[in-house]
Amino acid sequence: MSSAPPLAHRLGTRLRMKHLLLLQAIGAHGTLTRVAEHMATSQPAVTQALADLEALFGAPLFTRSPRGMEPTALGRLVLARAQTMLADLGHWAQDIEAAGHGRAAHLHVGAIPFLPGRLLARAIDRTRPAGQRITVTLHEDTSDRLLARLRAHELDCVIGRASAILDMAGLRHEVLYAQEPRLIAHRRLAARLARRPLAWAELAGLEWVMGARQTPMREQITDFFLRAGVAPPAPFVESLSVKVIGELVAANERAVSIVPADVAQELVRIAGVAIVRHRFGWTLPPITLFQRAAGAQHEEQRLFAQALRAVSAEMAAA
Repeated sequence: MSSAPPLAHRLGTRLRMKHLLLLQAIGAHGTLTRVAEHMATSQPAVTQALADLEALFGAPLFTRSPRGMEPTALGRLVLARAQTMLADLGHWAQDIEAAGHGRAAHLHVGAIPFLPGRLLARAIDRTRPAGQRITVTLHEDTSDRLLARLRAHELDCVIGRASAILDMAGLRHEVLYAQEPRLIAHRRLAARLARRPLAWAELAGLEWVMGARQTPMREQITDFFLRAGVAPPAPFVESLSVKVIGELVAANERAVSIVPADVAQELVRIAGVAIVRHRFGWTLPPITLFQRAAGAQHEEQRLFAQALRAVSAEMAAA
C-alpha cells in the first residue's frame, strides 16, 4: 500500500478539533483579542495555536490589517473546509440524538417558500429507513441562498427552482415537476375579475402582494407585464411567507398575488382566498431537487429523495 501524501498524513495525525474551532472563531471575530475572549483563554495561547496551525499547513493563513485578521488565499480555503467539517460534525451529533430517541436520522432540508406543504409532509412521512421515521429541520429561503448553504454542508439537500442564473458548481440537480401560476384574490374581487378577460393595465392598478425581489418567480411576473406593454406594479407588501401572502390577499378586496397553482389551492383552504379562473400560458421554472455532487449520500437522504420523486409524480398526475 502506498504511503499517504505528506500533507494528508500531517492533517490526519496533527489536526485537532481545537484548530477547527480556532479557525471558526477567527473568521467570526476578526481579532485575536476577541477570539481569546470568545474562547475563554489568553491571547498568547491563541497566537501560539495559530502559529502551530500555520506550521501544519506550511504557509500563513491570515495577515494582520487595520480591519483585523484578513485570510490569505490559502486561509479562505482552509476556513471554508473547517466550516464544512464543523457543519458535518453538528449533523453527526443530531443523527446520534435522533437515534437515541428511536428515530433513524436527522436531515436538514432547504426549501423555497412556494411549495405546497403536502409535498414535504408526504415525503417526510414516507422516508422510513428500517421502518423508523426520520427527524427533519426545514430551512426556508430563496434558491440561491439555500444552494450556498448546501455547498457549505449546512444542508443535506435543497428543493428549489432550476434557473440559469443559479451557481450550480459542485451540485447535481433533478427536476421533480413543473408548476403553473395562478392569480389569487379576495373572493369578491375574484368574482368581478372572472366576468371578463383579464386586462393587464387594470391588474397593475390593484394592490399586489409578491415574493422577494430577484427570485425566478418575481422576475417572470415582471417580464409578463412588460411583454403585455404594461409597467409592472410595485407591490404594497413583499414577503417570502406563503401564509402571510394568503392572509393579506384574503383580507383586502383590492389585493392580488400570483402563486403556483398547487400553493393557490392550499391557500383557498387555509386562508380563504379565491383563484381567478384564468390561464396565463406560461409555467414557472421547475421544482428541482439539488444535492452535492461529491461525497457519500446517506441512506436516509437517498430514501427522502426517492419519496420526493414519488410524491411529485403523484401531484403532477393529479
